Amino acid sequence: MGSNASEVVLDLFPYLKVYKDGTLERIAGVEVVPPGLDTETGVLSKDIVVIPEIGVSARIYRPNLLSKDEKIPLVVYFHGGAFCVASPACPEYHTSLNKLVAEANIIALSVGYRLVPEHPLPTAYEDSLAALQWIASHKEGDGDHEAWIKDYADFDQVFLAGDSAGANIAHHLALRIKHSGLDQNLKILGIGMIHPYFWGTNPIGAEVTDSFRKGLVDNWWLYVCPSDKGCDDPLINPFVDGSSDLAGLACDGILITVAGKDILRDRGRLYYDKLVKSGWKGKAEIMEIEGEDHVFHIFNPDCAKAKSMIKRMASFLNQGKAPVK
Repeated sequence: MGSNASEVVLDLFPYLKVYKDGTLERIAGVEVVPPGLDTETGVLSKDIVVIPEIGVSARIYRPNLLSKDEKIPLVVYFHGGAFCVASPACPEYHTSLNKLVAEANIIALSVGYRLVPEHPLPTAYEDSLAALQWIASHKEGDGDHEAWIKDYADFDQVFLAGDSAGANIAHHLALRIKHSGLDQNLKILGIGMIHPYFWGTNPIGAEVTDSFRKGLVDNWWLYVCPSDKGCDDPLINPFVDGSSDLAGLACDGILITVAGKDILRDRGRLYYDKLVKSGWKGKAEIMEIEGEDHVFHIFNPDCAKAKSMIKRMASFLNQGKAPVK
């Protein structure tokens, strides 16, 4: 690569760099680990193709020791990475899902939606919706089936979950379910939102004084969604004109977790406040963990606060289970 070609024209720290010749270099989220049996948690995983026509894949997880007459909650998980990096095969996400599946005793499908810039938004949302439609086909007995879903998933206990950009995706899917007709075959019991990626042009809370990180997050979004609405595009700001009413969320419960040092913290709090006042009929919960930053549980999964957060999420995902006597 020549000196001109190697000139960085956009440094989207900490995710990627774009060079003058158009070359893209992803800095984060590039490592992968294979699926299989995790001996620490006793969780089994495998990679599957969900929508071969468009290249949507997933990594599916289940406890290794299950009987075929045992039905457990199904969690559809969407990873973070600002819509432009990461995958279900990233070591950090693989570890996190293993721990969540073990703690909650669930089936989890981690969706490998396609990334920006190769696949501009709203591709990530469309891929994720297609994955939900594929899951719904199992209930009706149509199409090709994944045995782990068919044999073990309780379709009365289906959840959406995700961190950062993945929590944003879960929000938008819950708004689209009724309009897509998915609510006829797939009832979402709840959504687990970990450090949701919502934003806006006008700073709030800590964003007012932290102009450096405000600028970083501005740049992330303007790169992945270069619309004329900027950081007030309804995809990233759920409270601007043109956004869907939160009362239309197609689920019974939402757990939002935020981290005290996270620049996205105040957006998560705002989402909770708006949700409880929206007329939505479900139950909203919020958990704030002080002294930690964005998706700290991904990078430090064995710390006490990460374990506490996963336990709270597991409890939320088990809300539909009958109590053990």
